[in-house]
Amino acid sequence: MPVDIPATQAPAARHAPVPKPGDPLAIQVEGLHKSFRIPTHRVDSFKERLVRPFAARDYRELQALQGISFDVRKGEFFGIVGRNGSGKSTLLKLLASIYRPDAGRIRMAGRLAPFIELGVGFNMELTARENVVLNGVMMGLTPGETRRRLDAVIDFAELEEFSELKLKNYSSGMLVRLAFSVMMEADADVLLIDEVLAVGDASFQQKCADAFHAMKAAGKTIVLVTHEMATVEEYCHRAMLIDGGHIRQMGDPAETGREYLKLNFERGVDTGDQAPGEGAGGAQLLDCWLEDAAGERTTTLEHGERIRLRAEIEVEREATGLQVGFVLANADGLGLFEFGTPVQTEEGSDAIPAGTRVLVKADLENPLAPGRHFIHCGAQSTRGGGVYSYVHNALDFVVFGTVGTKGIVSIEHEIEATLEPERKP
Repeated sequence: MPVDIPATQAPAARHAPVPKPGDPLAIQVEGLHKSFRIPTHRVDSFKERLVRPFAARDYRELQALQGISFDVRKGEFFGIVGRNGSGKSTLLKLLASIYRPDAGRIRMAGRLAPFIELGVGFNMELTARENVVLNGVMMGLTPGETRRRLDAVIDFAELEEFSELKLKNYSSGMLVRLAFSVMMEADADVLLIDEVLAVGDASFQQKCADAFHAMKAAGKTIVLVTHEMATVEEYCHRAMLIDGGHIRQMGDPAETGREYLKLNFERGVDTGDQAPGEGAGGAQLLDCWLEDAAGERTTTLEHGERIRLRAEIEVEREATGLQVGFVLANADGLGLFEFGTPVQTEEGSDAIPAGTRVLVKADLENPLAPGRHFIHCGAQSTRGGGVYSYVHNALDFVVFGTVGTKGIVSIEHEIEATLEPERKP
């Protein structure tokens, strides 16, 4: 039976048992391979086909999936994540029998309902009510069953006033709301869902969230492909990360989400606008980097993980009272924090001979909101030698995580609001 969600209520507090390794399987995938032949030279015009009718066409092979194997238990909410082009959507289409695998085996227990794209199958010349009936029949319901559920679908989509309007006159937001509502009526054992949670305005998104919580509590088997790591952590019992057609990580949703974000940002980090050493005047920045807790270089940090900054500077001419400083900035160039230190020799002198190399180590708390950040580095003598050096964007790094904030930093806090007692006149 479909999951009924009253429009004004959150899902019930009951929870289905968490699937265990010994529970029956809903999906079993073994050694799945899928490749595509992509032409290296496109023939786009009729003239080109006439001039070269028998010309050989060269192809390159794209290996989308290379030996994927995994199981999904009955009643499990299973997440699939990965970068664009990693093979996750191909996998979903193979599970839905839209594609045929080159090798391997897929076994499915129960009735399947794939939702690869919201709104597929809608007829723009028909009204919302007519489309609901049509899609219900396509999902395997009888016309009578669909009509009995019609009002619930229209009500969930909040389209009562527009139910007799043809879909060609709907806005894109109205269409996705109707499509999601139709999806919720799927009377299936296994649902395959691709990126459908962020639909409609904020209030409707909350209704969608309530509906998914109810489906999870009802013990539906759901395979969800998404880029939203917060969604993976909130709903999924397990999650799988696909990269380059292989399984890179599978298990705890939070750990899989962290691995995905790390992978995603590591491949997107560049070296900044300027290389170390530029802007030198008596001192040169040789290197600037971040370290993780194990002392290995890194370009990504999880929110809350300490910022371990390291820099190496060479003093090219003698300087007295040398100061080294840094500015931490966000992607918009806004300076968030400035910090620095004087440089002294082991004897306690502040005279730094020419040719000296200075290693700077700084450890900072990390309340930064997820996103790209930059560090500018400078060195200056306050008394002698006239040493000055500044490197803008000496280092860039990415903070990742699922914290929700619209600000620059995410700070631990406690807050509450209470009603004041009525005051007597």
